[in-house]
Amino acid sequence: MSKTIFITGAGTGLGKGTAIGLAKKGHRVIAAVEIISQVTSLREAADAAGVKLEVIKLDVRSRRDQQLIEEYDYDVFVANAAIGEGGPISEIPVDRVREVYETNVFSTLENAQIAAKKFVNKKQGKIIFLSSIVGIVAMPYLGAYSSSKHAIEAIAKTMKAELEEFGVQVATINPGPFETGFNDRMFEEKWKWYDEKENFTKRSSIEETETILDQQYDPEDMINKMVEVIESDHHAFRTAHPQETEDTMKQTEKDKWEERV
Repeated sequence: MSKTIFITGAGTGLGKGTAIGLAKKGHRVIAAVEIISQVTSLREAADAAGVKLEVIKLDVRSRRDQQLIEEYDYDVFVANAAIGEGGPISEIPVDRVREVYETNVFSTLENAQIAAKKFVNKKQGKIIFLSSIVGIVAMPYLGAYSSSKHAIEAIAKTMKAELEEFGVQVATINPGPFETGFNDRMFEEKWKWYDEKENFTKRSSIEETETILDQQYDPEDMINKMVEVIESDHHAFRTAHPQETEDTMKQTEKDKWEERV
């Protein structure tokens, strides 16, 4: 059955591909993008794909833009918008961490609260939070982004429990590393402030983690999985993809119980 789906952060990457993929399946998609220039580019991409999207400019941190989440009527709200920041958590300027939290945690929660109230009044609806493999697996030199996704995990779990009595579903999607450009940009950000002459963390240690950029997956596979989950009436609370990502998340949780300091 066709659904109306509101998705944030649809201007690039997985969000963009998922918005177009959902439209191809016959759903009405309200695709929110951060900046006005992305409205044009997403509409052009939708035309090229032969689908129709309702593209709107919505900066998730803007209170004025957030009003649009209240104005539209939809069946599923996908909190996809996020930013990233790499670097050693012991040295990263905390103002940069605050920026990550403003988008990934506080604004995401504000957005989800608006959707939650609408769904509670309707006695139905679904909220999906885009988390990450690092929402469970805290990788070195990704502490700012990872901890923001850990917060999303806790928000999703508690919101799920609190909204069940109102008939509202809550779930997460946890992608592994996919080659959309997001991870590459996140890793680049730290070089704006890191100075090997001033910081005690060795540049060589940081660069070791960047090898994961050479092991990223084809985003089309993740887009297909996101479309499958978003449009489904029932599915797992947490969807980690691909299978290696799920296996890594489960093994890491187990290992942490046995790790010693």
